[in-house]
Amino acid sequence: MKLIKTNNENSLINQFILMLKKEIIKKKKQKKRLSLVISGGKSPRNLFKKLAYTKIDWKIIDIFWGDERYVSKNSKDSNYKLALELFLKKIRINKKNLYPIKTNYKNIYICCKTYEKKINEYFNFKDINFDIFLIGMGKDGHILSLFPKSNILKKKFVVKSVARKDFKRITMSLKIINNSKKICLWLNSKDKSKKYEELKISGNKIPVNNLKKSKLNVFKIN
Repeated sequence: MKLIKTNNENSLINQFILMLKKEIIKKKKQKKRLSLVISGGKSPRNLFKKLAYTKIDWKIIDIFWGDERYVSKNSKDSNYKLALELFLKKIRINKKNLYPIKTNYKNIYICCKTYEKKINEYFNFKDINFDIFLIGMGKDGHILSLFPKSNILKKKFVVKSVARKDFKRITMSLKIINNSKKICLWLNSKDKSKKYEELKISGNKIPVNNLKKSKLNVFKIN
């Protein structure tokens, strides 16, 4: 596990962007593309805003979403809309490089199967290993739409539906997260960083405690 600690969110954002640029340079040398999975929720808002005005070669980057609420893409609760409004429509990136979870199908099962197929096709039906998986953490230690005591936390799948009181959700699995080359846990406040330290002793029923340590980069504020 690698700890990236700063005193404020802006410095944390700069550290993430520095890491991203280094990975892009590596990919260019290898003449390969970079796959980036972005987090939903409010945590990455300021990061997205900064990315919108940062000089980055987006042409070689493919962007995926780790989870999504089963709502219209125009809903204020859509993870896709959040990213679109804050940075995607402000950068030079081809639409074909964006892989949002489409929620316009008549049922959530079709949404899951369609996204699973899209991911498998991207990796030529071989091992799914995203280059960078950016992930936030809820106060209860949930990651993506994988919640404490969830019966799907340890199950092997690519994309699955999750029923919650607020929204139906679509999520990638813990297995897919842990198979990524680099997992970036985004703790963009002192409160979240403190909560993470508290949750570490709570056992493996807490989803965030199941992230693979050898791949994990914890971005936190002191």
